Amino acid sequence: MVHSIVILHGWSWLASSQQWSGVKELLEDEGYKVYVPDLPGFGQTSPPIKPWAIDDYVEWLRNFCEENNLSEIFLVGHSFGGSVATKFSIKYPEKVKKLILVDSAGIRRKKLKKEILKKVAHLLNTFSFLPFYDLARRIAYQTLFRQSDYLLTEGVMKQTYLKVLEEDISHIFSEIKIPTLLIWGREDKITPLCHAHYIKEKIPSAVLEIIPGVKHNPHFEAPKILVEKILQFIK
Repeated sequence: MVHSIVILHGWSWLASSQQWSGVKELLEDEGYKVYVPDLPGFGQTSPPIKPWAIDDYVEWLRNFCEENNLSEIFLVGHSFGGSVATKFSIKYPEKVKKLILVDSAGIRRKKLKKEILKKVAHLLNTFSFLPFYDLARRIAYQTLFRQSDYLLTEGVMKQTYLKVLEEDISHIFSEIKIPTLLIWGREDKITPLCHAHYIKEKIPSAVLEIIPGVKHNPHFEAPKILVEKILQFIK
């Protein structure tokens, strides 16, 4: 019997299934059937008609599994994809054999920075008629977000990004009942290692594997080590 692995990529303006081609190839060399779909709004998949929340991506994944006759999968979720994988595993546990969260997002405590961001955005909007408006907004968001995902996201995906960013799923990790592996880069600054320890505390049966010297993207930085840890867990 050939087991199926579904990998959900993270969020960035360049995010797509292509980022996981190396990992996909390594897993397929071990005899697994590997699916790495472009989530709606990424890669070759069209964006949704209206802004989506994480739950919308969960339902999209359910449809994807049905269309591909996937009844029981090994589910891998990286960063934003980890949030989708988490909620999917809780809502449809019968469809997931084992869950692997890689530098997963989802813990979004309300911080002063977000409140400042809202006030700055409101202030900047009052000057939208001025020629320096776009430059000032770009500098403000880069300073407060320390990243360009929002700035480089277009159309409906801007509002989708904000909806995803606002949702804190830290309270639901304890609802995961299936075998779970957490894989984290020790040097991750985007979803720091303390998030992994928090999730491990909420899922006592979960296994935590930490990769030294790796940041937020082990599929780029250490693909062979990442695959090795996944295989040890699912075999």
